[in-house]
Amino acid sequence: MSKKILIDLIGILLIALVVVVGYKLSPMLLPKADVTVQPDPACDLQRQACAVALPNGGQIELSMGTHPIPMVKPFAVQVTANGFSPSRVEIDFTGLNMNMGYNRPQLAARGDGRFVAEATLPVCITGQMEWQATVLLETGSERLAIPFRFTSGSHQ
Repeated sequence: MSKKILIDLIGILLIALVVVVGYKLSPMLLPKADVTVQPDPACDLQRQACAVALPNGGQIELSMGTHPIPMVKPFAVQVTANGFSPSRVEIDFTGLNMNMGYNRPQLAARGDGRFVAEATLPVCITGQMEWQATVLLETGSERLAIPFRFTSGSHQ
């Protein structure tokens, strides 16, 4: 009887451990933003850079180094900040119609408000994929999120 109780106790402790680890990692996997700014839905990242005016008076521009944005091939990503200086810039690529895994490169500061990184998008077996590229900016006092949407694949 005591062996069964011990096995049950170990099971409960493992479940509690999974819950605690999940809770601690959730801000990294699902970032919380103080302010979310919607970009112009008419701007197409597959064809051009897209700029967004921010509530604090600043502006950011997101540009991809290759048009159209390639699949399974590295490409440059650049965020340019005007009117403010973010302390950290990341871009989170999320598949909207299929989970494509964690893909959030941090961009490196290059001066003059420019932040750059190299990214790679996985290929979708269906050929076409809806993506959201959320630019995550940290300033001294808040975290901003700007979710850009684009379509990749064979039917662009």
